[in-house]
Amino acid sequence: MTWVNLTSMAQLDEIKNASGFSLIFKHSTRCSISMMARKNFEMDWDIIPEDTKLYFLDLIAYREISNKIAEVFQVAHQSPQILLIKDGDCVLESSHSDISADEVAEVIAA
Repeated sequence: MTWVNLTSMAQLDEIKNASGFSLIFKHSTRCSISMMARKNFEMDWDIIPEDTKLYFLDLIAYREISNKIAEVFQVAHQSPQILLIKDGDCVLESSHSDISADEVAEVIAA
């Protein structure tokens, strides 16, 4: 699997309007906890269905998009943070050590 870099508001609109599942990983390039969460997630992400789009947001470089994500999906800003989006709604939000590819796969399979 590979990340799609989330770098524009247009992409955020695409995620909001897409059918099926998309995942957003909000990552701080200045935070060692965020780096560890990303590494752990990537070690297990092969259990997530391949048709799930995985978006990666560098929230330092794209703070405006990060703020818009919190607004659009009605979640508190966290870093690191994952949001699993299904048909435009956030169905799973996790942050820090709670970020888990296993949990994402379980929600998708349910």
